[in-house]
Amino acid sequence: MVPSATRILITGATGFLGRNILESLAGEPGVTTIAACRDPRKLTPGLADEVRAGDLTDGAYRRAVVRDVDVVCHAGTWASMWGHRELEHQRFYLPSRDLIEQAIVQGVRRFIMASTVAIGTPGPTGQPHDDRSRKTPTGFWPHLDYLMAIDDQMQAQAHRGTQMVTLRLGHFVGRGNRLGLVPAIVPRLNTYLVPWLGGGRRHLPLIADTDLGTAFKRAALADGLSHYESFNICGPSFPQLREVVSYIAAQADVPKPWYSVPYSAGYAFGWLMEKLHPLLPGSSPFLTRSIVRLCEDWVCPNASATEKLGYVPQKPWQQAVDEHLADLAGEGYPWPRLYQA
Repeated sequence: MVPSATRILITGATGFLGRNILESLAGEPGVTTIAACRDPRKLTPGLADEVRAGDLTDGAYRRAVVRDVDVVCHAGTWASMWGHRELEHQRFYLPSRDLIEQAIVQGVRRFIMASTVAIGTPGPTGQPHDDRSRKTPTGFWPHLDYLMAIDDQMQAQAHRGTQMVTLRLGHFVGRGNRLGLVPAIVPRLNTYLVPWLGGGRRHLPLIADTDLGTAFKRAALADGLSHYESFNICGPSFPQLREVVSYIAAQADVPKPWYSVPYSAGYAFGWLMEKLHPLLPGSSPFLTRSIVRLCEDWVCPNASATEKLGYVPQKPWQQAVDEHLADLAGEGYPWPRLYQA
């Protein structure tokens, strides 16, 4: 049973995901929220019951931050959509691996990890991906490969008393998100150089900001979970890439693709752009293999999350895209870095 009084730690509390988790938990009866972040000044005033400021790359902070906590929602992950293997190892993999260990040592009841549906292996178009589908390291996207390794660790450590829950999240859409598919695609469409991949027939697992927060709340408070659980967490539908990109182009008044290339060509061009990036202008490559990976076919039903967590997504992807584009338009649709500062 979930305790009547539950202390929930949210790492990365000032980020897009962490903020939505805090907003979803705000005012929940019997819940005390603890915000873990580097800069408390960036927190929405009054949203968290307690603040534990510090840096997750600091081992002493990791030991201290999980004390007297029932549930950890780990949303504070350093991420890049291409390369940066050593930074990913130092800033994401090692701190996350140790945070799990410290949570176990401190007797945390449940550890919830923010992951992605893309840790699964892409399959035939339109075929559903279950929430424990096979993981195959990419060799080219360090963040994704480290997420797979963290998931393996969680399964291996689940017998030690802390329940381990991996949430395989769809592609983020919503106000405040600066690292993802929508921020990446709008300025690139403006160049007239973006093609359809595979005719745009594959499906995207978009998920809105508020549904993300709800999913973590449900995972934090659910009864009857096993030692290890993995759930797909996506929106209410899985639109085709052509539908989503055409909608974005119309709403942002930018050109949509004029021609199509196979995915193999997309991966090859992404590899070339990554290799040439040091010689070309811009803060990030024009295309990366991770962007192509995100545009693979991801039909990832929420059935298990609905059954065990009571998670039912509510916000249509079109509404979330509208809100996201309105937010980005205020900055002139800037060319994103594709990695965190």
